[in-house]
Amino acid sequence: MQPNGMIFWDWNGTLMDDVDFTHGCLNWMLESHGYPQRYDLAQYRELFRFPIEDYYRLAGFDFSRHPYPMLAEHFMAHYNAGVDACPVMAHAVDTLTELARRGWKQAVLSASRRDYLIEQVAARGLQGFFTELLGLADIYGVSKVQLGTDYLRRTGIDPAHCVMIGDTQHDAEVAAAIGAKCVLYTGGHQSRALLEAACPHVIDDLALLPDLLESL
Repeated sequence: MQPNGMIFWDWNGTLMDDVDFTHGCLNWMLESHGYPQRYDLAQYRELFRFPIEDYYRLAGFDFSRHPYPMLAEHFMAHYNAGVDACPVMAHAVDTLTELARRGWKQAVLSASRRDYLIEQVAARGLQGFFTELLGLADIYGVSKVQLGTDYLRRTGIDPAHCVMIGDTQHDAEVAAAIGAKCVLYTGGHQSRALLEAACPHVIDDLALLPDLLESL
């Protein structure tokens, strides 16, 4: 692809490194709600998926005992209390800078609640890279397909000139749904095997992205 198109970045696990923290939050949730099971990081990266409700079910939460909306509230309170310590991903800033230099427009397309997203991007000094910060209206992490679709319709941007960059199978689903190309990054919330099953373009280092985009 030629630069001057639009890149949609996922946020959690792609530009912000909250993987270890979110894994710890899962085990904290299980312990605090009386469940015996605990997961190591590799197991967590096999369980994680969207919608988040499905991930909680796979992790073993019993929604008849603990309804999903209540669990989501408890998770978010615990997560927000510690997320400030989560760093930017390795090579993220250099990659954002290089893509901007090459003429790409960039936006964040996240399943996070938008006000949280804005705070987290600003806290890391990255807001200047993005034309838009697109997030959901709630904390339930269902899907961001409609967000992307509505944005493209509103702006008139050709989806054929767009690329979705993320760390989960859902990012590949979003790309397919909105008509964009996709690149998935292995440093996030899902295993390489899951990503490779969803997308032919998988990278281990964000620094590889600018050159890869020129070959798509």
